[in-house]
Amino acid sequence: MSDPKPAARGFRMTRRRMVLGGGLTGGALVIGYAATHPMEVAAMVLSGGGHDPEPSAFGAYIRIAADGMVTIVNKQQELGQGIHAALAAMIAEELDADWSRVRVVSAEVNFRAYGVQLTYGSFSVSTQWDAMRRAGAAARAMFVAAAARRWRVPRASIGVRDGIVSHPATGRSAPFAALLADADRETPPQQPRLKQPAEYRLIGTDRVRRKDAVPKSTGAQVYTQDVQRSGMLFAVLARSPRFGGRPARFDDRAARQVAGVVDVFATPAGVAVVAENSFAALRARAALRTEWDDRQAERRSTPEIVEEYHSIALGRSTLKPDRFLQRGDADRRFGEGQFEAAFDFPYLAHAPMETLDCVAQVDGWQVRIASGSHLATGELVNAAIATPTIPGKVELEVLPAGGSFGRRGAAMGDYVAECVHIARRLQGRPVKLFWSREDDLTGGYYRPMAHHRLWIESGADGLPTAWRHHIVAQQLLPFGANSPNYEGVKNSPYLAAVSTLDCKIFTPTSPVTATFWRSVGHSHGTMVMEHVVDQLARRAARDPADYRRALYRRAGATRHLAVLDAVCREAGWGTSIDAGWARGLAVQDYAGTVVGQVAEVRLEAGRPVVRRVVAAVDCGIAISPDQIAAQMEGGIGFGLSAALYGAITLKDGIVEQRNFDGYRVARIDDMPRVETHILRSTAPPTGMGEPGVPPIAPAIANAILALTGRPTRRLPFVGTDA
Repeated sequence: MSDPKPAARGFRMTRRRMVLGGGLTGGALVIGYAATHPMEVAAMVLSGGGHDPEPSAFGAYIRIAADGMVTIVNKQQELGQGIHAALAAMIAEELDADWSRVRVVSAEVNFRAYGVQLTYGSFSVSTQWDAMRRAGAAARAMFVAAAARRWRVPRASIGVRDGIVSHPATGRSAPFAALLADADRETPPQQPRLKQPAEYRLIGTDRVRRKDAVPKSTGAQVYTQDVQRSGMLFAVLARSPRFGGRPARFDDRAARQVAGVVDVFATPAGVAVVAENSFAALRARAALRTEWDDRQAERRSTPEIVEEYHSIALGRSTLKPDRFLQRGDADRRFGEGQFEAAFDFPYLAHAPMETLDCVAQVDGWQVRIASGSHLATGELVNAAIATPTIPGKVELEVLPAGGSFGRRGAAMGDYVAECVHIARRLQGRPVKLFWSREDDLTGGYYRPMAHHRLWIESGADGLPTAWRHHIVAQQLLPFGANSPNYEGVKNSPYLAAVSTLDCKIFTPTSPVTATFWRSVGHSHGTMVMEHVVDQLARRAARDPADYRRALYRRAGATRHLAVLDAVCREAGWGTSIDAGWARGLAVQDYAGTVVGQVAEVRLEAGRPVVRRVVAAVDCGIAISPDQIAAQMEGGIGFGLSAALYGAITLKDGIVEQRNFDGYRVARIDDMPRVETHILRSTAPPTGMGEPGVPPIAPAIANAILALTGRPTRRLPFVGTDA
């Protein structure tokens, strides 16, 4: 038997503490180590990380080849959401490039060139809107200046279209390639003129399609699982079946007898098995005999945790809450006739098609990583601490990922740190760490369990006048307020005009690891708010759409009102529907985008069947209408899957679901027809990666309420008494 002696998990730097720049500070708030390791983050800023990008007169984001091909460098990660095309279109529109001769590549992680590189919160398009357009407009101005100088004509008389610079008055023209050498010598303007929306020829058209569709369709796209390195080894980890468990001792004799096994050793996360191929690594892990120290582990079953959450929400616990909204006499006693409701939400796995994986090579202080992480800047810090080295010695190649939904953005960078720990032991040899589907579903970092309890009083008009709301949910970050878990409630326009508010969140602790899940707190907060509003409408004998209109007008929520009107119009709200079917409505906003959905639902043996979902969306300027529709369809499918079936449950602290036979996901026959209607707008674009997810569950619940008169008190719908 071997006693595990994991390597040290951190290191101290001698550099004096520094004040980080504003650009990093905002992003670093989502990096787990930023608050507790400020010197390491400061070192990363100073030393950059990765190689400097290829020099270009047109800036860090644009490369133009001698043949005129335009390459756009994308500092965000492509996780399947289509941002490569959207970000490239921003530049190509202002540059007036030929879209058929534009390609997109991923940037290496480099703070000097690109600042903080994080892909989260559906913010990639909205946060890059100004920077990408300015880059394209500046490059266009350089070509115009070069042509004007060569042809000796005023710059204002020069036009650019589809990569051709022209002077209509004299009939002269030249492609980018012919003017490239001259344009390289021009100084880019600091404040180039940007187009007005009426001038767009690319943005907002169906020409903006994914640039990665062909390689993904043909299998040519390289994901982390496809990466090959000379001499590469394969690694898996044996982890405690209970969260918080640690290896006490292990017997690796049988594991080492498996052909191809190179090493077996303890790491901070468990026991690593390294082999010449993945099959040998899995066989050897199965042959391990490990005793676990579960003294600090979670040993409760799901019903026990649910019962505890109920007690906490009812004030029968010593756990102190944080009040996130307060107005009027928050401590008042609610009178007779109040509305009361409670909702339970389970742990949810992310379950992307590509499970977690990473390739790392450690040579002394130098670390090279290839992975699909979308908190790229944070991974430099996590990898440096795991080595240990300084973040500037870490090179990270960010690859596309076959889904994530938040799992590859866990603040502590668990799987990347695990891989670096293993590669450090195998100095100089690349190591690919991979997770099986069972590892993925039982390995944690779930959407946390949550419980909501509400007490509401209404006025003579049926609209709420006093609203008490208690939320119980685990923290998602290792520091700061538990704000992600109440964002779906705090930001609701329904509360804007309520005279008395008393909204609190309770943050219990557990060894079960939790992180961001697609749409975060809105994934449960929107269900609560939208389903409660329908119930309040029924109590007031008012149509749910009209009831919402009254609340939106009171709150001044004009965008919500416009989306509500659009989705009701397109869905035929208020018109007759086939016998046995009902419509349910939900509206919410996330990442600056307002989405309304109407679901047509019937019940078969108590199970909801959804045949049609009509969606209306206000996401500002629609850069790629086709991709917006695709994201709405994908978000509805993802949210529907979780609403119908999604639940991770514990039995004595051990996860009961190990693969898709236990963690069921929606199948093709579960998927409804989806119609997406985009509201016209000239406002800056907002996010689309997540906003389609939250409304589908309450839309279904509200349709069931219309059919049966019974409210939904817990998710998922299937397997509960909802």
